[in-house]
Amino acid sequence: MSKLKIFYDDKGKTLNVWFDDPKKEVVSEEVGDGVILSKDKKGEVIGFEKLYVNLPKKMETNPVPVEFNFPQP
Repeated sequence: MSKLKIFYDDKGKTLNVWFDDPKKEVVSEEVGDGVILSKDKKGEVIGFEKLYVNLPKKMETNPVPVEFNFPQP
C-alpha cells in the first residue's frame, strides 16, 4: 500500500503531491499552467507540483498535515 504525500510550501507558494516515493523521481516535465509532473525511471508519473498556489490566510496560519493510504493496482 502506497502513501499519498501532500506538501505545501508557503514561501514558494507550491503544492507537491506524491503518489510514490519522491526519491524515485528521475525526470520532471512542465506540462503547462504551472503544473510539473514528476516521473520515475520507467516514465510513470509518481507525483506533481503546482506552482503559484495561494491558500486562504486561515489555512496558512493553521496547517494540518495530511497523509492518505491507497491500494496499488
